[in-house]
Amino acid sequence: MKRLAQWGNALYTGEKSYEFVGRKKLWFTITAALVLLSILIPVLRGGFNMGIDFRGGSEFTVSQTSHTDTKPGERAVTSVVSQSEPRVTNIAPGTVRVQTEKLTDTQTLQVKQNLTSAYGVSEDKVTSNFVGPTWGQDVSQRALLGFAIFVVLVTLLMALYFRTWKMSLAAIVGLFVVLIITAGIYAATGFEVTPSAVIGFLTILSYSLYDTVVVFDKIRENTEEGKGRRPFGESVNLAINQTLVRSINTSVVAVLPVGAILFIGAFLLGAGTLKDLSLSLFVGIIVATLATIFVQAPLYAALRGGEKDQQPEGTTPSPAQERPASAGQEALPNQV
Repeated sequence: MKRLAQWGNALYTGEKSYEFVGRKKLWFTITAALVLLSILIPVLRGGFNMGIDFRGGSEFTVSQTSHTDTKPGERAVTSVVSQSEPRVTNIAPGTVRVQTEKLTDTQTLQVKQNLTSAYGVSEDKVTSNFVGPTWGQDVSQRALLGFAIFVVLVTLLMALYFRTWKMSLAAIVGLFVVLIITAGIYAATGFEVTPSAVIGFLTILSYSLYDTVVVFDKIRENTEEGKGRRPFGESVNLAINQTLVRSINTSVVAVLPVGAILFIGAFLLGAGTLKDLSLSLFVGIIVATLATIFVQAPLYAALRGGEKDQQPEGTTPSPAQERPASAGQEALPNQV
């Protein structure tokens, strides 16, 4: 802890500094590649692994079973519909859920009987129902509407608070990067997209924006204090370093309880809904923290770095803002 405090103090005072803004072209290239890859993955894999709420189908729940092996559940379905590819999951201790495409009434009764025999339970412990895709589509439409309203309000409020639309633009670009990369990870790993996962995606937005506002507020403070004394990019880079420890601590504090829900509540206890919600949060929080440091703040520096009123006194705007500071300009020591 002492070393962490010393490291954080050195970053805040400028005794130690990591070069984030000066390497923005590298970060932007990596980000663009990840975004492109995140878009291509679901296209190449034939889309996302959508849950039954989005695709529709028949669902069976077996309660109070002595074992939760998935194989008996799969055989119970395939013995009735040979071409079926059922999804059998353990959603809670002693509870198994079986999902498949829509079945006829006769097929539903046969599968229910097979599940009763396969798991050694009475008929009243096996429930069945048909889930239509309408509810999932309604959730998606409302989520998109909420996202659109959120983006508009955030853009306006940040522009008013920071008195510049360029901060709003950098923040919104970062939000889209977080959502696209998180969705790409879902597609690459085959995680099931459910309404709970959609809720988790929307929750990510608030966390990402919270960390962004904290960093941007420090950037505004530094750029106002350093105006005319040091290049705009150096003021932004100093602000990122000064809030780096805070960003790391905040993300760790947020990830730990979410990770506990994900790994203990979901994988050990088998709570499917918790897994869907916490998985998107777990991935999104990590991606959001990285996006603030490597995308949003450097992007803001790139948007405003060439403005005349942001240049040190006695200099003229230059496109080569990433070159080391010349003599007479204040430079941050110990750049890494």
